[in-house]
Amino acid sequence: MTTPRRLVSILIPAYNEEEVLAPLRERLEATAAELPSYDFEFVFVDDGSKDRTSEIVRGYCAEDPRYVLVALSRNFGKEPALAAGFDAVRGDATVVIDADLQDPPELIPEMVRLWELGYDDVYARRTSRDGETWLKKATSRLYYRMLERVAHVEIQKDVGDFRLLDRRCIDALRALRETQRNTKGMFSWIGFRKVEITYAREPRAAGSTKWNYPKLLNLAVEGLTSFTTAPLRFASLLGIAISTAAFAYLLVIIMRTVFSEYHVAGYPSTMAVILFLGGTQLVALGIIGEYLARVFVEVKQRPVYVVRDVIRRDAARGVDDRPDDDHER
Repeated sequence: MTTPRRLVSILIPAYNEEEVLAPLRERLEATAAELPSYDFEFVFVDDGSKDRTSEIVRGYCAEDPRYVLVALSRNFGKEPALAAGFDAVRGDATVVIDADLQDPPELIPEMVRLWELGYDDVYARRTSRDGETWLKKATSRLYYRMLERVAHVEIQKDVGDFRLLDRRCIDALRALRETQRNTKGMFSWIGFRKVEITYAREPRAAGSTKWNYPKLLNLAVEGLTSFTTAPLRFASLLGIAISTAAFAYLLVIIMRTVFSEYHVAGYPSTMAVILFLGGTQLVALGIIGEYLARVFVEVKQRPVYVVRDVIRRDAARGVDDRPDDDHER
């Protein structure tokens, strides 16, 4: 009896990546040729690109039945685009890789080898990050160290989305339908048997990065509020500490006033205390507001993304599979 060939899905979220698609396709197909005993599908999720990304991938789909295009109705962001990809892939294993070629497709055969040894999550850790500023590297290290200390799950440092996931991992990720997503934390949260490989990250092959510091800050806040309530605990402890210090200061003032001729100047000390306490209360309210805002977004139960079009050629029939209407998940 012939053992059925296993399918490996390559999931590529893309936003305005027309300049890099040609070399990406060349390297993906060369990598697939190194694994002739496996079938492949290349699933591109176009996150509302404004350039020719969608048009170019449509051409790939017409030429090669292994290519799949999931075009979102607008730019939802990378996290929802990944969710759309998880819903679309059909492989026994899925490799998540960025379109910019900073993560080398040539590592995929090693990932597949480790997967065949029984690992469910083969993640790639960066040993170097060429093309990134020292500030970005430093803040990234600081953020992940802090998140690792306060999160309820283990967070891998210097690890991005580049990894191979068994079908069981994909099914578990598909079950997580929250709107405010932090996929890197989800990879850790779902568990399963993990193993690490290392690589030196290359500069972008073409085009420019879509990440800026406001977006990175938003991603950091999402990570903190998604996987830990430590900021709320910190606000409570800060309030207790300030209240204790204020009570002790009050006792000192009373004792000095009663038992000595020393008198505290009223206006400066009062203003200092009021401003300090007011600033602390605003910080605490801001932290509470972040969590409340997440509740507000989630209770509306809006879909994570909306799909405009899906191009998936059926290899047996040679036809495109296109939805008649926009659909959402």
